[in-house]
Amino acid sequence: MSVLAQARSTVLDVTDATFATEVLMSDRPVVVDYWADWCAPCKQLAPIIDELARQYDGRVAFRKVDTNANPGIAMRQGVMALPTVQIFVRGELVGSLQGGRTKGTLIKAIDEALDA
Repeated sequence: MSVLAQARSTVLDVTDATFATEVLMSDRPVVVDYWADWCAPCKQLAPIIDELARQYDGRVAFRKVDTNANPGIAMRQGVMALPTVQIFVRGELVGSLQGGRTKGTLIKAIDEALDA
């Protein structure tokens, strides 16, 4: 397995069928990246999400939702723009960021959610 494949393996894809189990019922905080293949800012954010998944390994779960394949999740979670990053703690939405964001902005939002 390549280094890139190993890095990506820490960020799991979730679907309409697995969202509740993987995100809402997780015993760890969860960062969810809502993306689409046509979204240029989503492509820019993807390597940052992968890097953060390694940085927070064991403390925070990272998940991705392909909104083209799973529009129901995005609709139920109120996602109106891409990319959107949501942070869940004990099944509750505690933070949400829309649009392209820097690594520092994401770290600040995740750390604030963990401290809450």
